[in-house]
Amino acid sequence: MKKQYLLLKIFICFSWITFFQNKAGAQQTVVDSSLLDRIAALEKKVAEKRSGEDHFMVAGLTSIGFSSYKTTNTLNGISAVSKGNSFPDANHYEFSPMFLWRHGKNFLLEFEPSFNNNGLSVNWADVSWFAAPGLILRAGYFVLPFGSYAKRLAAGWINKLATDPMGIAGMTPTDYGIEAEGGFPLGDMKMNYDIALTNGSQLHPDGTLTSGNITDNNNGKTVTARVGLLPFSNASLEVGVSGMFGKVGTPGSVTQDAKGNAYAFDLNYVKNFNPVLLNIKAQYNIQNVSNVNYINPVDTTKTYTFNNHAVSSFAQCSIRPVNVNSFIKNLEAAGRYTMYNTPGNSTFGSDQHAVTVGLSYWLNWRTVFKVTYESYTGNSTASKDLGAFTGKTSTNTLFVQFSIQL
Repeated sequence: MKKQYLLLKIFICFSWITFFQNKAGAQQTVVDSSLLDRIAALEKKVAEKRSGEDHFMVAGLTSIGFSSYKTTNTLNGISAVSKGNSFPDANHYEFSPMFLWRHGKNFLLEFEPSFNNNGLSVNWADVSWFAAPGLILRAGYFVLPFGSYAKRLAAGWINKLATDPMGIAGMTPTDYGIEAEGGFPLGDMKMNYDIALTNGSQLHPDGTLTSGNITDNNNGKTVTARVGLLPFSNASLEVGVSGMFGKVGTPGSVTQDAKGNAYAFDLNYVKNFNPVLLNIKAQYNIQNVSNVNYINPVDTTKTYTFNNHAVSSFAQCSIRPVNVNSFIKNLEAAGRYTMYNTPGNSTFGSDQHAVTVGLSYWLNWRTVFKVTYESYTGNSTASKDLGAFTGKTSTNTLFVQFSIQL
């Protein structure tokens, strides 16, 4: 009897142990199954991620060259001549890698540092949201939509000549702010628009303007806008008009009530007249700053004033025999006339003119070798009372330049 009772106890213990082991195993199976489901869901999500939704790219441009110049300065009937050359051309050497990151289908981040003139700067750094067809919203540090040259044509591999037209790019600031741009059809015509709200330029005690400050010097903001119209169905011609309006003075200073306004008119025409491709660019800028009293640099206890009005313009034409079956089709001849007048009776007044001609050889659509000759004449209109008058300056310069889009 005792032996049978002992066997029964052993059987019952074994049964309980087996029961709990099976239950624990079932729970483990449930846990393992839940974990596997989550892993499977994650793998599915990764597998469904379409190629190209996130993409990083490095582009940009670089230019390098040689310049040789002769300058003659005439003041009070006495002329002084200077000569020089530079390799690489310090005024036109540039290395600007552009970092692009597309985040999904609707966001694009741009950052372009630039090494030029022996210094490092930033051309732009912004994020764009492709909000809807015909609408892009942008925020950050970018080139303002004033005219067409600075934003579209200034890159070395796009520009037909080795130099920029005087005053044109200088009147187009790069600044911090927000921007909206896009376009839409108008029957057979097309229209584009670009409007920005930024910190604005700042007026200095000598009457010059600078921009690109992350903090504003006043409570006002600057509005810049451009509207372009392409009247022909083949989009060969575009005409644009721009405006820039905002406060530029610093509260508590001699410039506190100053306001700035500027206007630009631009034209772009590209048409193939077999066998020649004709390319015409032009822009006319007007810049005004309201009248204020500036500190006299000769006697700081006194003030002086001048009409702070500047005008800059250029007209450029290039031709390329694109439909000729020889190496000649890679050649492009270009010519440009530039005028730039800065305020008279200021410390920096000048009446400047330049004639620029050049010949380019295109190795491919984004790689070009250029030879450019420029003749410049500047007549000082600066104040003689302030000791700023510099007479007449003539400079002839030869440029040799290689430019490539990376």
